[in-house]
Amino acid sequence: MNAPDRYERFVVPEGMKKVNYERDMKIMNAATFTVQREDHTIGNIIRMQLHRDPNVLFSGYKLPHPLQYKVLIKIQTTSQSSPMQAYNQAINDLDKELDCLKESFVSKCRRNKTTIKE
Repeated sequence: MNAPDRYERFVVPEGMKKVNYERDMKIMNAATFTVQREDHTIGNIIRMQLHRDPNVLFSGYKLPHPLQYKVLIKIQTTSQSSPMQAYNQAINDLDKELDCLKESFVSKCRRNKTTIKE
């Protein structure tokens, strides 16, 4: 079969960065982030979080090819912010949101006397 091994979808090879930043030379305050070994799930979550930022003019993502396990996230910001700042803020906000979701889930499970191993 021509399909790559399953582990190639998730394991970042040694020496490869998880996230690469490339500034766009044609559009001001724009950049492309390449996130290795991810799919639509991460691309869409980051895109939606970027849309919440008032300094972000455009954010979108694409998967270049179904057999390439990377997501390209394009960000354009106003002059008050940079794409790197917007990306970092989106990741930090998502981290806080997921922590809050986890705490809520664990507390409701404890309330229902269900044990969860963290």
